[in-house]
Amino acid sequence: MKSPIGVIVFLSIMFLLDLYVFQSVKTVAQSVSPKNRSAIVFIYWSISVLSCVGFLLFVYTNHHFLGKSIRTYLFATIMGLFLAKLMAILFFVADDVRRSIQWTFGKLFSNNTITENANDSISRSAFISWLGIAAGGSLFGSLLYGFGNKYNYQITHQKLQFNNLPSSFKGLKIVHISDIHSGSFLDKKAVERGIEKIIQQKADLILFTGDLVNDMATEVDSFKDLFCQLKAPLGVYSVLGNHDYGDYVQWPIEGISKEQNLQNLQQVHADLGWRLLMNEHVVIEKNNEQIALLGIENWSAKARFPKHGKMNEAHAGTEKYPFKILLSHDPSHWQAEVLPHYKKVDLTLSGHTHGMQFGFEIPGVKWSPIQYLYKEWAGLYESADQKLYVNRGFGFLGYPGRVGVLPEITVLELI
Repeated sequence: MKSPIGVIVFLSIMFLLDLYVFQSVKTVAQSVSPKNRSAIVFIYWSISVLSCVGFLLFVYTNHHFLGKSIRTYLFATIMGLFLAKLMAILFFVADDVRRSIQWTFGKLFSNNTITENANDSISRSAFISWLGIAAGGSLFGSLLYGFGNKYNYQITHQKLQFNNLPSSFKGLKIVHISDIHSGSFLDKKAVERGIEKIIQQKADLILFTGDLVNDMATEVDSFKDLFCQLKAPLGVYSVLGNHDYGDYVQWPIEGISKEQNLQNLQQVHADLGWRLLMNEHVVIEKNNEQIALLGIENWSAKARFPKHGKMNEAHAGTEKYPFKILLSHDPSHWQAEVLPHYKKVDLTLSGHTHGMQFGFEIPGVKWSPIQYLYKEWAGLYESADQKLYVNRGFGFLGYPGRVGVLPEITVLELI
């Protein structure tokens, strides 16, 4: 958004939001003293001006000027304020609609059959304004709180039963991770603690379902010494996610083309000791029994994401194996292609959604805004004999935090 027009449009939207929210702030400030009212006005508009200045700094500077960490938190704070105001406005608009309807009926019915005491009207508007401010403030506060959760790695244990699983693979322990997003990391020590947690699980097999980077292969450089520590007796396997293709930046960058960047990232997987599966399958053997592990490039049922994956190529030749695991980054692939056309794929592992890094999960209930875009967005899903597990993501993207949906290390035990 470095174009002057884009910047002006966004700042104009911010100003209009501030102006509208301020009307409700004035409503709730009616009962305070003039001195305190002046202080509220000063604080409110000071924060608004600082938000605009912060936005301009983010747009027109780079990480060499402000530092990567400051830029990340600056952007997240500005967006948090923006979303909090949008949340508050939902209440304010509802009150404005209520008062408009009341005023209209008052004009239509001259006999005043529908009336409302003026003091009650002010009281009700003030109450709804307080509700809006409280809702927006709670959202902003939760987003600030979430900054501290981005490295709060949670280990999820899940037992999966399959009747056709070869006996040698009963009890197989798989660690499933996804969406590392190396370019977002700000604290290497914290990431190291996450890697240690993975190692402590002593998995037989480690599977990674894409998005090692945000855009560039070089984002991994500072973390290679950590990721290469991931080892398992049956191997470490990986696939690409939508961010791994470099589709979200303008190339060339630092003299590197988009095609070369993808080749470099493929080499990174090899350097880490991870076997990158590119629309292919491998056979995993244990005690003379075999299962097939399939991996495809990113394939999404959502129109805005390209379909690089070729399931037909990965699946070809696997018919003779009694059990199949598929690595496919985007969970929308399961409903769109796997379930209708590949009935013999027993377990699909995905990531991609991050659980939107925002939501809540309590026993029996889980919710996130991402569920309105993805039917399968976190955890285990089943259809007949086929299962899908969607990992909530190891890293983070955009918002440097987690609210309710924490970074996940999944431990799957096949029984």
